[in-house]
Formats: sequence, structure tokens, C-alpha cells
Amino acid sequence: MKLDRKTIEQLAAHLESAELEARDVTKITDDHPQMDWDDAYAIQDAIRARKEARGQRTVGLKAGLTSFAKMKQMGVDVPCFGFVSDYMARPDGGEIAIKELIHPKVEAEICVVTKAPLTGPGCHVGTVLAAIDFVVPAVEIIDSRYRDFKFDLKSVIADNTSASRFVVGGRARRLDDVDLRTLGVVLEKNGQIVAMAAGAAVLGHPAAAVAMMANHLAARGQGIPAGSFIMTGGVTEAIAVAAGDAIAVRFQDLGTVSMRFV
Repeated sequence: MKLDRKTIEQLAAHLESAELEARDVTKITDDHPQMDWDDAYAIQDAIRARKEARGQRTVGLKAGLTSFAKMKQMGVDVPCFGFVSDYMARPDGGEIAIKELIHPKVEAEICVVTKAPLTGPGCHVGTVLAAIDFVVPAVEIIDSRYRDFKFDLKSVIADNTSASRFVVGGRARRLDDVDLRTLGVVLEKNGQIVAMAAGAAVLGHPAAAVAMMANHLAARGQGIPAGSFIMTGGVTEAIAVAAGDAIAVRFQDLGTVSMRFV
């Protein structure tokens, strides 16, 4: 690590305040070009600690940057990882206030809930599949706090991978009833299809993102407990939304997730 504890805490307060106050900031590596990957995750951990100290519960883990093309573009070989808190959840079919966000985008997510703990190193897709209890569909609303979308990956990780809001809907299914790799997804905005994809868009198989998450956490002395809700990463590209937009995402075998932005 290159940053001292005081700087990490200051940057955590800076980024979390930007999130909670819905105001943009410049990427933090502009002022701290020496920060490394450990620093970025330490800042994210400090943000999580701030939320939990206020009584907000961490209710899930999330993967980002889960396409091979995007990872190559960003010069990394693993996805990035973050968390979601209870106050970020919104009901299926409900409203999401644009005034609470900066420049939101939506992406469809295949999510899993575990029935057994997952630990690395050496966690692989087969281990993950054996540990999955059920599968649920969701839409994540990402909202980078960085001005004009000018950021680098270390800044994004520190900012909790742009976590903002999420909506879980549809219906839960056992793993035996679905094929995560071929599961089709159609994202509609105001009744028009704007993105289509299949589960294989996430690292070839959504379970691969969970395996990488377990191995990443192991390197930091952590694991994935049984009963964890995990968002495996965007199946579709991220679609910008504004007040008045209605989003509906149809998941093969899992039903539909919808919301309106007001």
C-alpha cells in the first residue's frame, strides 16, 4: 500500500459524501497517482465501515468489469468487486428518484444466493455451482461519482464500483431449472428493446465471476459466507436513464424486473 491510514479515511469520506449528496468529483488518482490496488480496496472497505457504523447493513456483493473485452481494454485480468447496502434496494415495479443520483445507468444482472461458504484460493466454477442455492434476476443502477465519466479502475474500485441502487424481481429458480450460460436477457427502455445478451456475456459463465470474487477475497483474508447474495456483473451494456424513463428487463425462465425513474 502507498497511502497512509489517515489519507484512506479522508478519501473514503470524500467519495461517500459525493455518493450521498449526489455530486460529482474528479478521480482521486489525479491527486494520489501513487495509490495501488490495495489502497483502492482499502478505501472501499473504509466506505463500507462508515455505512455499517451508521447501522446500514451490507446485503450483497457485486462484481463489475466482467467481460473479457472490457478487462483487456482496462489492462486487467480479473473483474473488480464491491458491495451493496440495504438502503440501495428498491422494490420491483417501483420508482427511483433521479435527484438522488448523478448520471445513472442500468444494467441487467444474473444474481445468485449461496447455500455454502466459498473460499479461495483455487475456487472454480464447479465449486461455485455446488454452492448456489438459487438464482434471481436483478437490475443494477450504477452511478459513477466521477465528473464526466473520467476515471480509472483504481478510482472506480475505491468508489465501490459505482454502486448506487438495485432492484431484485422476477422469481427465484433452482440451478437445476436454468442454464446460466445460455440464459437470455432482453432490456427494454420505454417499450423499446435497447440491449440483448445471454449469461455467457459474464466471463463465459456467471459462476466464473463468483469464483474470481472468492479468490480475490481469499488474497485479502476474506471469504464468501453461506447465504450471500451476489450480483455477478452486467449481462448487458449499461444504458443511461433519465427522469420519465421506464425500464423492464425480461430474463429467460426468471421473469421480469421493472422500475420507473422519476
